This record gives sequence, C-alpha cells and structure tokens, in this order.
Amino acid sequence: MNFDHINIPAKLVPENYFKLGVAAQRGKQRSFKALLEKRKLPEKGWPDGQIEELVNQLASLDSNNFPHKVGLGEREARIACNLVARRNYNFGHGIGRSGDLLEAQPKAAGSTLLGHLTNALLLDLLRGIGLPSCAACFLVPMCTGMTISLCLQTLRKQRTASKYVLWSRIDQKSCFKAITAAGLEPVIIPCKVIGESLHTDINAFQEKVESLGAESILCLYTTTSCFAPRNSDDIVEVSKLSQKWQIPHLVNNAYGLQAEDIICQLERSNKVGRIDFFVQSSDKNLLVPVGGAIVASFNESRLHDVASTYAGRASASQSLDVLMTLLSLGRIGFQSLIQHRKNNFDYLRENLKKFAERRGEIVIDSKYNSISLAITLGTIAADQKDGITQLGSMLHMRGVSGARVVIPGQTKYIDGHEFLDFGSHCSDLKVPYLTVASALGISREEIDKFFDIFSKCWNKINLNKRKNN
Repeated sequence: MNFDHINIPAKLVPENYFKLGVAAQRGKQRSFKALLEKRKLPEKGWPDGQIEELVNQLASLDSNNFPHKVGLGEREARIACNLVARRNYNFGHGIGRSGDLLEAQPKAAGSTLLGHLTNALLLDLLRGIGLPSCAACFLVPMCTGMTISLCLQTLRKQRTASKYVLWSRIDQKSCFKAITAAGLEPVIIPCKVIGESLHTDINAFQEKVESLGAESILCLYTTTSCFAPRNSDDIVEVSKLSQKWQIPHLVNNAYGLQAEDIICQLERSNKVGRIDFFVQSSDKNLLVPVGGAIVASFNESRLHDVASTYAGRASASQSLDVLMTLLSLGRIGFQSLIQHRKNNFDYLRENLKKFAERRGEIVIDSKYNSISLAITLGTIAADQKDGITQLGSMLHMRGVSGARVVIPGQTKYIDGHEFLDFGSHCSDLKVPYLTVASALGISREEIDKFFDIFSKCWNKINLNKRKNN
C-alpha cells in the first residue's frame, strides 16, 4: 500500500510515528521501482518480507486475483486447494501464450511481468559473471535434457535436410536422450584418452564432418561440466569448426555457470567461432528445486526461435523460484557462493590427493575439470571386484550422496545404442575409480565429514579383505 496520498488522522497514530513508518515504506518502494525500471540484479540480497511483498503485488495484477473477476473461459487459473494457492502465491496462469514462452498473456499481467523480469535478471547475472557478449536468455520450465531437445527441434526446423548430431561422448543418459527425443540420429564422437583423463577429439569431429557432409549435420553438440576424469569439451576449438563449416553448435553447460574457467571458454568461443545455444540447469547453478533450465545465446533472434518452438503455456513455478532466489542472494551473495565453491574445490582436491597417496592410489589429472575429481580404486580392485561396489553402497548408506563408483565391464543400451564401460565416458576403462564434486553450495564441514566416512569405509573393506584371505 502507498500511504503517501492517504490522510491518516492523528487519532489513529501520532504523526511523528507515522512519518517514520512511511519513510521505511518509501525505501522499499524505491527498491521496487529501481528493479522494475532498470531490470538489474540488486547488489545486496533483499529480506524475505520485501521479496514476498513484491511477489504478492505482482500476483494481484493477474485476473484470477481481481476482486471483481467473472471467469467464463475454460482456463481461469482457479485453484481448488488453498495450500497449493499459497505455495504458488496465487499465480495460476503460467507464462507465455499459445506456444511462445516470451509472449504476454492478456489475463496475466503479473505473471507476464514475473517471467520477463526473471529473464532480465538472469541476463544481468550472466553478463556480470563473465559473459558480456550474451545477447539474451530465458528460463524454460523443463529439465536441462528436455531444454536441449527443444533447442535441437528448433534447429531441425531451420535445417530440414540435416539429421545427424555429432556428440562428444559423455555418459549421462539425459544428454544422449535429448537427441533421440528430438527424432535425430546421434553420431558418437569418442573422447581422446591422454593418461587417464579424457579430452575432446577435435580431429574426429573434423573427419566426421568431412565424411558425412556439413549439409547433413544438424549441429555439433558439446558438454562443459561433467564427471571426472572427463574434462570439459574444448568448446573453443569446436566453435571454430562450427564457424568454418557453418554448422550450428549447441553446448550442454549443465552446471557450468559456477565455474569461472568455463565461463571464460564460452565467451572466448563466441569471439573466435560459433555457439548457437548454451543450456544450463537452474537447480545446479541457482540452488532452486529441480525443473528448470536457462537457455542462452549470443544471438537474440536465434533465442526467439527456441521460445516460439515451445508448445503451449509454461509453468510459472520455476520463474517464481528463480526470481525469489536471485533477489534473496543479490549479486554479492551469488558471487560469494561461486568463490566459496572454488575454495572448497581446492580444499577437496588437496585432501583427496593426500588420501590417495597414503593408500597407493592417485587422483586422476583432469586439469580441465574444475568441479569434479576422480580417485582410482586400484588397490581394492586388485583383490575383489565386490569390494568396489560395496564401497559405493557403504558411502550411500552413511549419507554420502553424489559420489559415484565406476568399474570396468558395465554395458548400457540407450535407445538402441550400446555404451561399453558406461559411466566412464570411454570404451576401454582400465582402472575403477570414485568421483566426487565440489558444486555450488557445498560446505567445508561436508568435505571434512566425507573424508571421515570415506576413511572408515576404506578401512572396513580392507579389514574384510584380510579376513577373507
């Protein structure tokens, strides 16, 4: 409520007290005004009450919240359960209109404003963390894999004679299924093994383009953030190939916004080559519930093509989560999270190296992976294969989530395609290993607790091994 133009009698509240309260309200109103007019991320995070006040004001602009509403349509954003209405702050119309995520809705000025404001703050965030060339971005209320599939479908409408997607292998099902879900044919480019770590095989990309023909290839598809010992793809060199052959380039940047080196590679790729779209997960990079992805581009018109490929309206839930989180963190809060993650990665790596050295193992040198680490499990594997899988189970049962045990000989079929040694990103895994990651939001206490549990599990497995022998 704006109290500036209301004459409050002194009998209700003394004038001097009232002026203090109004002054505080004006401060909030100035913050709201600056946010909506400048569409920039606030430097410092807002308190919860201020965020909720803004959200409630936006919701009041939607027709389902009008006090005089008379709804005669088939979709009037009616919500049967009060718990659901409160959980969504009475946003019921969603965002976008008739198959375009960026179109406005006549019934939902507040929801439209919510969606566009969220996209504007995301763009400001991306530019602020090292992507000044990013032309546009928007939040898609689908997981990263389905958003990548949406980008592929967009490219398919533009390159109707093309059917192949050249994909640098990464053993993560949704990355691969994004291709088949779009009705396209994947061409798997194996990674190049150097030592024990995996790198992009640029020559294999080049040879495959020459053998298939550039006109038959829909896009080159790379990945930045991944499980060690796979390194981030060399997106700079792939972007040069993309530019040379005039083939679109799609980057799966799932959790890459939290890594400065990946951000630098994306920006550089745009300067020396071509990237059409790069897609990142909202939950991994912004610490919100699963369900959204951010698609971004260095070319705004290309991004509008993706928005118009989406069928139907979209949920506003993810936009609401992201907007509230961005306002809560502010620019300083998000940068602080990034710095803490980087420091914790260094701490995790050094302690993992010490752990490995004391047990005759190594931390695989994946110097182009600044989020995930891999430690070999060769001494356990030398005597018993079961001990390796047991280690993964023991860690999980003791509350350690996210650590992955990878062993040779596992084969998986995905949509008719065979993946030998699945999980290792290559077909000739020699030594089993365990991966761990320092992702956004991890704490030093979690790392210390992990090593305490890891040591106990390791000792128990070795004790069992001695007893069996």
